[in-house]
Amino acid sequence: MGRLDGKVAVITGATSGIGWRTAEIFVAEGAKVVAAGRRASEGEALAKKLGANCIFRQTDVTQEDQVQAMIGTAVDRFGRIDCLFNNAGGPAQTGGIEGLDVAQFDAAMATLVRSVMLGMKHAAPHMRKQGSGSIINNGSVAGHLAGFSSSMVYGAAKAAVIHFTTCVAMELGEAGVRVNSISPGAIATGILAKAMGLSAGDADSKTETMRTIFKTAQPIPRAGIPDDIAHAAVFLASDESSFINGTDIVIDGGVIGGRNWTQQQQGYVGLRKVLGQAAE
Repeated sequence: MGRLDGKVAVITGATSGIGWRTAEIFVAEGAKVVAAGRRASEGEALAKKLGANCIFRQTDVTQEDQVQAMIGTAVDRFGRIDCLFNNAGGPAQTGGIEGLDVAQFDAAMATLVRSVMLGMKHAAPHMRKQGSGSIINNGSVAGHLAGFSSSMVYGAAKAAVIHFTTCVAMELGEAGVRVNSISPGAIATGILAKAMGLSAGDADSKTETMRTIFKTAQPIPRAGIPDDIAHAAVFLASDESSFINGTDIVIDGGVIGGRNWTQQQQGYVGLRKVLGQAAE
């Protein structure tokens, strides 16, 4: 038996990266999935690959009517919604505070924060009526500490997502609906390349390059991969996590725990030299 047998899930941002892989693993674990995203060709290819247990719904998650229709698709086609993974996101403007453009700021907040609000808003009535459900929001280590994103706007948005998650968890938990977030660290997807100006298609082709770049970003000597986040989402969507609510699960190989051991020790060697001490 699969860990998600009988469950119905909606996954946003499912046309690439974490969302695509999560849809694959959810279906493999027995779930029926509504995969949502803006890119129709990629979404239709995913649905074709996964078969009858996956439906693609083209959706711009910044638009309330489209989010409401996305949730409605799950209920209309499968009779219920047990899990919503608010995964859709994208890069935000880089640079310092003085150079931020208001229109770009608002667009980033719409993609990264408004979309999460809309998903929770429209999933909540169905889950409340059922007396059960799991909402999972995609945060980031950049929402915990400054300097972990190329964009301060992205970091601020993800901090909002993490706290918003906790606030809504306190409300919906009383109805038996759990709301949690996952904060990825350096995951080898195309999002950084998008932030650097590459098109979506070109950025997605750079994931192997990202694996090399991120290999030494954390104590665990490999880059994070979409599977790392997808498996955590499976856990939060499953009944195994039925007493977990209002929690942010950091999946980063230890990066926000502090300085890597080797870096720390190398720093001490340099300090001893400055102080005229022999190396130990």
